[in-house]
Amino acid sequence: VTAAFAPRAVRDTPNMVLAEAGTGIGKTLGYLAPASLWAERAGGAVWISTYTKALQRQLSGETARIFPDAVLRKERVVTRKGRENYLCLLNLEDALQGGFAGRAAVLAQLVARWAAYTADGDMVGGDLPGWLTTLFRRNGSAALTDRRGECVYAGCPHYRKCFIEHAARASVQADIVIANHALVMVNAARGRETQTRPTRYVFDEGHHLFDAADSMFATALTGSETIELRRWILGPEAGSRGRRRGLAARLSDVASYDEGGNRAIGDAVQAAHALASEGWLGRLAEGQPFGPIEALLAAVRGLAFARAEQPGDAGYGLETELADPSPALIEAAGPAAHALDALLRPLVTLGQRLEAVLQEAPDWLDGQARARVEGAIASIAWRAETVAAWLSLLARIGGPVDPDFVDWLAVDRVEGREYDIGLHRHWLDPTRPFAEIVLKPAHGALVTSATLRAGGDWDVAEARTGAPHLARGPAHFVAESPFDYPTRAEVLIVTDVKRGDIPQLANAYARLIAAAKGGTLGLFTAIRRLRGVHGRIADRLARDGLALHAQHVDPIDTGTLVDIFRDDPSASLLGTDALRDGVDVPGSSLRLVVMEGVPWPKPTVLHAARKLAGGGSAYDDRIVRARLAQAFGRLIRRADDRGAFVLLSAAMPSRLLDAFPPGVAISRVTLDEAVARVAGRLSSDAGIGHGGSDILPAAAPETSIR
Repeated sequence: VTAAFAPRAVRDTPNMVLAEAGTGIGKTLGYLAPASLWAERAGGAVWISTYTKALQRQLSGETARIFPDAVLRKERVVTRKGRENYLCLLNLEDALQGGFAGRAAVLAQLVARWAAYTADGDMVGGDLPGWLTTLFRRNGSAALTDRRGECVYAGCPHYRKCFIEHAARASVQADIVIANHALVMVNAARGRETQTRPTRYVFDEGHHLFDAADSMFATALTGSETIELRRWILGPEAGSRGRRRGLAARLSDVASYDEGGNRAIGDAVQAAHALASEGWLGRLAEGQPFGPIEALLAAVRGLAFARAEQPGDAGYGLETELADPSPALIEAAGPAAHALDALLRPLVTLGQRLEAVLQEAPDWLDGQARARVEGAIASIAWRAETVAAWLSLLARIGGPVDPDFVDWLAVDRVEGREYDIGLHRHWLDPTRPFAEIVLKPAHGALVTSATLRAGGDWDVAEARTGAPHLARGPAHFVAESPFDYPTRAEVLIVTDVKRGDIPQLANAYARLIAAAKGGTLGLFTAIRRLRGVHGRIADRLARDGLALHAQHVDPIDTGTLVDIFRDDPSASLLGTDALRDGVDVPGSSLRLVVMEGVPWPKPTVLHAARKLAGGGSAYDDRIVRARLAQAFGRLIRRADDRGAFVLLSAAMPSRLLDAFPPGVAISRVTLDEAVARVAGRLSSDAGIGHGGSDILPAAAPETSIR
């Protein structure tokens, strides 16, 4: 790890280390120790980035080993998340002064009491009880955070007490900053905090860097995105409620001082009226779009439905490649591009005028005003870049294909209800902008994971982390897990449960959970099937004293659900991708992992393009191996853990079985056999934490694979 902290020799060429450390190695201490030592000696901060909030919280606890004194630890270690996670004190003030009514007002009062004692103001995964907000309206807590990017920075009366700004200021003096992949990329891409940009990174859960970069550097010209931009510029319109303030209100003092800036604000406000507005989905469904952007979205919707193979399937969204666009789409693209160009120009001009105000430094521009103007410049630049990306996407309609990108049209639906429509663009290889924007300016980066090479070799690991785009190749390190997997675990592949059959799936989950007497993590590849299974078995298990919790069913954040699951050995938890890795539940609370089927990637337009570029079916195999390895990794978290991994799929290819640790017994069995094996392995006689025998039940010779 120390190689990542050495001085770099060439500009734009960081010292990069790829380290795969199996479960139980202690990789957290492996990078915390040298990171804290380097920070102390170099006087800089090391940013430790994760993919999940669960691991962020876990890392925060691990730092007690490096800084045992709580007071010192608070100074040296800071946790950073996106703005939408923190309580906005200005929104809270508005809620307390009548912005909320009824039960939501009660929530505001309770949050106000919590705000006086909270450690960091984190409403999602922090010290606010995860169940509290579920007692009130669905969006009550969201209204208390800054989800629209409307912060006025130093212009806010609560600026000095702001939880977000406090975390940002504290991170400047900290030794260790615990962030997440998305925040690291956002800060690097949008240029905020350039004066304190870290030179050393540690990326834990490094196998997710590709996915995080894919989301960060994507472009979406959709109805929901355009209406958010409209609200940011115009503020509250007729009939709308809330504290939102438009661009003119947020920059009123600048407008009164600078005539050019005032004109630019007026032009931006006028151009924003061309964006989608309230009720746009209904107008599109009725064939009555209003304005050039809604007309574009209507053409997208029409083409998506025309080309969809099964447009009547209400359970899924629709998408189609942006190839051979229809005449209606080409015709709508021109006015939409003109409208967006009319918006981009004043935004760019306004940013320039604000820069000029900073240089002129008028008398009223004190420290707080300067900070507010600087914040406005960064926010406007971000919006201008977004609009420019939209224009680039529109230029693709009817034009040449850019091999670096994958473009498509989509109608997003849930249970038959449309909720968004638009055009999408993703990098074919999103690690290219990641390497350019994040890695190259850094001096050193460690990328680590227990499954960094899962599904492939070091070439695959490098390709998924951006290493090929650097002038100098990374160093490699690998340490196998010390756990005795062959003795402590087995894999059962159930052959008689029909794929996608909800009644059969529900029966299998219920019987397996009952056989294990709880302690089960159930993993699904589709939310619809998760909900279907939960609805059929929750009451049945509850009658036997076996609690069943579920992501996407229980209105509680994932971190709190995992805490509840961890604290009750008889409880079980159902979930999707977020629970497949990054969840640490050692001991008897997790003794059985059940997957509903082989986790094949969804056959989307984007996946098809990457599959073609990545080697065809071998690309899919690598993804499945990685997902299976991550899921199996939830089972054995310490040396005395034991349990079973059950895959409900007769179609599991033998070529993918090397995703599991070498030596682990793998058997193809019927559901009845699987239930008996689970009951025998996890019963009180041979179960976990009961002092039972470590001898595994013998696999029947005719069904044994390994």
